[in-house]
Amino acid sequence: MRTTKDRIRQAISFEAIGIMFSVPLAAFTFDFDLGKTGALGIVGASLATIWNYVFNLVFDLGLKKLNDSTQKSLRTRLLHAISFELGLMVMFLPIIAWWMGIGLVDALIVDLAFIVFYLVYTFVFTWSYDTIFPDPDGKDEQVTADSG
Repeated sequence: MRTTKDRIRQAISFEAIGIMFSVPLAAFTFDFDLGKTGALGIVGASLATIWNYVFNLVFDLGLKKLNDSTQKSLRTRLLHAISFELGLMVMFLPIIAWWMGIGLVDALIVDLAFIVFYLVYTFVFTWSYDTIFPDPDGKDEQVTADSG
């Protein structure tokens, strides 16, 4: 399992890199004020950082209990990315609507755009992170086609 220090590095680097790309893209795409979008991005990144730490800890504990390893197959990585984003969406949707002064339907559209961006980003970032900083319990941290 990863150490607390490693999990903190992972969560902070994930959010810092993600915000550098997502805020300008969202402001441009939805014609939002960059400053207001940036503030929303910081709130979202703070929420996501806490969620990232908690979610990854629980996810890895579950993998370790089920498989005696934190090794992730392709299917597991897809499940990881989708479930992470769905949990975050439930928490972030009302904040988007309130902060941007838009209805829930419009906020859902904005949130779905963030989700599409972050689904791809989560998958790529986590895979890259696991390659650069291998989990000692991951053994040969390779993506496999089998379930698990």
